[in-house]
Amino acid sequence: MQKIYKLTPTLHNNIWGGNKLRDFGKNSPEDRIGESWELSFVKGDAATVDGGVTTLEAFPKSCWGKRCERFDSFPVLTKFIDAKENLSVQVHPDDSYALKYEGQYGKSEMWYVVSADPGAGLYMGLKRECTPEEFSARVADGTVEELLSFKEVSSGDVFFIEAGTIHAIGGGVLIYEIQQNSTLTYRLYDYMRRDKAGNLRELHVDKAMKVSSLKPYREKNFGDANVIGSCEYFTTKEYKLSGDPLCLSVGDGSYLALTVIDGEGDVRYHENGESKALNLTRGESFFIPAGAGEFTVRGNLTLITVEAT
Repeated sequence: MQKIYKLTPTLHNNIWGGNKLRDFGKNSPEDRIGESWELSFVKGDAATVDGGVTTLEAFPKSCWGKRCERFDSFPVLTKFIDAKENLSVQVHPDDSYALKYEGQYGKSEMWYVVSADPGAGLYMGLKRECTPEEFSARVADGTVEELLSFKEVSSGDVFFIEAGTIHAIGGGVLIYEIQQNSTLTYRLYDYMRRDKAGNLRELHVDKAMKVSSLKPYREKNFGDANVIGSCEYFTTKEYKLSGDPLCLSVGDGSYLALTVIDGEGDVRYHENGESKALNLTRGESFFIPAGAGEFTVRGNLTLITVEAT
């Protein structure tokens, strides 16, 4: 088995998507690319490695690391998301609700802002605490946006979105998202937007109201210079390299995933006594199986790493 694998993502056409991901090497015949699923073990949408082999085939549970032994499926999904227009106002349930009523895990996630147009931002939580009755009425009469807390953002901003947080990615924002490996989303409001067939997009207001926190958003501090997000499913770190090499050790405890947010460089390692190097370029993602050993990253780049907590 190789020590490091370049991932080929799956690209998703979304009605709110744009064209910024083409500048990150994501090319598709579709007009809009809303999402690029980078580290994906989702059946039917799994990333691939050399020869078109999916992550599901290439990396059995023994490659995930000891800290992943408690999980039935790979615990993480990462994406680039290009929002040319606002995404729906939505919420994700926590594990307890999702497992009981949906038969799958819930979703906590985090956003790393790659870029943002002037004045663009994110909707996270409410401006003030409100009652379920008031919030439901606002959803029904189309004024729910007035309750949402909006924050202008810029490159490098980071936000952790716990399950139950009402949120929406605003138009003009490109983010890198690290989340639980779940596709479960409840839409509360979607601007009366219609799909390609001309139908209003489905909402899930009743379910959403059962899992939503009707409170202001609170930012989280993870207490480490490099850790920018952490929960029981993943720990995310940011590294900005501008000369000094970064030494990484991938032990038996966890896999390591890498994504280059900006810049370029290389990663060097030894395999069967040979010194090897792999180029790193903006927009690329890589997977290193647990127990792979020592790696050295060099170059001028911003690097995001994800591992099991």
